[in-house]
Amino acid sequence: MTTYVAPSILSADFSKMAEELKVIENSNADWIHIDVMDGHFVPNLTFGPPIIKSFRPHSKMVFDVHLMIEQPERWLEEYKKAGADRITFHIEACNHSHRYLAAIKEMGIASGITLNPQTPLCAIENVIEECDQVLIMTVNPGFGGQKLIEPIIDKIRSLKAMIKEKKLRTLIQVDGGINADNAKKVVEAGADILVMGSAFFNSTDKKSLVSTIQAL
Repeated sequence: MTTYVAPSILSADFSKMAEELKVIENSNADWIHIDVMDGHFVPNLTFGPPIIKSFRPHSKMVFDVHLMIEQPERWLEEYKKAGADRITFHIEACNHSHRYLAAIKEMGIASGITLNPQTPLCAIENVIEECDQVLIMTVNPGFGGQKLIEPIIDKIRSLKAMIKEKKLRTLIQVDGGINADNAKKVVEAGADILVMGSAFFNSTDKKSLVSTIQAL
């Protein structure tokens, strides 16, 4: 099975985003990961719907939008209109995750839920059937360039077991400190999609990096 690679534009050069989107496309990566931060749920600000809408004409790739914001339900439709193909939000940010996962699916796009490092898997046990993907954070969200928190790899294994037990097709996405040195152990734990930020953009041979990880 191929491992999906989703470079995160959080680590791109914002002054030339159209060129950076082309760099991702030329690397043969699978998706473009877009980290949306509101300065409240996480201590940083990034992309709103108008900015993502401005990216859309420059790429035909999958826009995998990760909402790190409070009250994500208020913005689902806006991010869909902006060009999102997949929307993932944090279970810690809302009280009615089942309702919002269903709302995303009703828009005709893929739905996902994210867990911070400290959030246990039991938090999603009763909603995982509605998830096209579950995003496991292996760093505390809010900034790029952090080191992967190693104990979270066990959480990935447990999530994979839960998915198999329930006979689901839910994909496991992992975000935070992924690089060429630790990608294999993350995939072996059960990850299907690896988000890569600084490791991707700092690479001198992005195409080789992507192909190596896709083959894991």
